[in-house]
Amino acid sequence: MVEIIREADEKNAAGGMDRIAKTLFKPIYPVIAGNAVEETGISEGVCVDLGSGPASLAIAMAAYPGFRIYALDHSPASNEIAEKNIKNAGLSERITVVNGPVEKIPLESGIADLVVSRGSAFFWEDYERAFSEIGRILKPGGRSYIGGGFGNAELRDSIVEEMIRRDPDWEKKYRRNMSPDMKQTFLDNASKLKDCSVRCIDDETGLWIIIEKKVEVS
Repeated sequence: MVEIIREADEKNAAGGMDRIAKTLFKPIYPVIAGNAVEETGISEGVCVDLGSGPASLAIAMAAYPGFRIYALDHSPASNEIAEKNIKNAGLSERITVVNGPVEKIPLESGIADLVVSRGSAFFWEDYERAFSEIGRILKPGGRSYIGGGFGNAELRDSIVEEMIRRDPDWEKKYRRNMSPDMKQTFLDNASKLKDCSVRCIDDETGLWIIIEKKVEVS
């Protein structure tokens, strides 16, 4: 019975995320995809979207034709929705859905030119392991764009206002996610990667961690 309830809750949560991603949040994904490419300078190769949910960001990344994309989530319900969204977008040949947790990514080491994630990182259970896995799958010279936000000030202000109108308690969660404490948690764990450099973006676009895997000099 507990398992049935848990599965029902997961399906409800996945469906709710899909609905909001297709309505209120819909404009943010192309903007975030563009920001990720601009900030990292990477617009081709293998892109991995962590905590991809309904694959909204993964689909937006596919606007850059040089990317081959993996959309990873630990939720079977979310992955089922992602598969449908990817198929409907005509992107099944370019985006592969992968089931698994960010703390144990089922992809080979050194596969990714770019790792992106929007909104998922605030819910990771083990930040040290998650960032270690990101460092593992990045190629030398590969980079990340990981965190959360709404892409620009205009979108941020309008969406935050509407979300608070819908649910006054949502503001507390948003402020926590964008807090100095969360920023420091990200930086502390990302900075443990010995073969990577780390920088943080904290501005109107959101809170984002840029990891760059160092290239070995022979």
